[in-house]
Amino acid sequence: MPTITTRDGTDLYYKDWGAGQPVLFSHGWPLSADMWDYQMLFLAQHGYRVIAFDRRGFGRSAQPWNGYDYDTFADDISDLIERLDLTNVVLVGFSMGGGDIVRYIARHGSGRVAGLALLGAVTPLFMKTPDHPAGPDRAVFDGIRAGLLADRAQFLADFSPIFYGANHGTAVSQAVFDQTLQIALTASIKGTIDCVTAFSETDFRPDMAKIDVPTLVLHGDDDQVVPFEATGKLAAEMIAGATLKLYPGAPHAFPLTHKDQVNADLLAFLRG
Repeated sequence: MPTITTRDGTDLYYKDWGAGQPVLFSHGWPLSADMWDYQMLFLAQHGYRVIAFDRRGFGRSAQPWNGYDYDTFADDISDLIERLDLTNVVLVGFSMGGGDIVRYIARHGSGRVAGLALLGAVTPLFMKTPDHPAGPDRAVFDGIRAGLLADRAQFLADFSPIFYGANHGTAVSQAVFDQTLQIALTASIKGTIDCVTAFSETDFRPDMAKIDVPTLVLHGDDDQVVPFEATGKLAAEMIAGATLKLYPGAPHAFPLTHKDQVNADLLAFLRG
């Protein structure tokens, strides 16, 4: 399997398909690079080099005890970009993966970056705070951690209908639910729990002003996991020149449920 070893000795698995301008994908919680298969196949067929990696602790990457924070995630992306010597790369992040790519630019600059796409991302701040009243209460994330500790498999199985919007009528096959659970259970339980703290509590608002590349923000208006008003709406307002596209009726996992529209929008953004 293709891997790189990061600066702290963690092995990261990645896929690297096609040829052309590179597009690097950062996945959501609790998934792996496989969530991007429809986007990667489509863009590779349209003349792009597509790369997706498994975050440390997830998928086929190593499961270290520590390092489940956004500074480390950003450094992991930097290591991958430098090892593959990517230039003019477009970064695409879904959900918690949106935080990875925003923090990458904040820590490492945009010298190698041509654009940024945030899909259902947790940026600029997910959890409710005194100066961010739109987000979910801390108790929601306490409940997630407690559920994972009590019965991780059942908690994740119960999460999927909300994630995909099946509880609101979105048509999703049982096979998708089965695959999602299979992928999620390959992850480190330590990493899975630690990432809940990372994606709920990390404040990316100072990072927003450092984004100086064309940015596309995609979000579903029926996102029951990462509410649009608390995240995507604010990100689009805070990032200079950002383009916002709101998907009517789309759930959190719209890269799958609305994959044809996502693919078309990403291709149009890349062709700019």
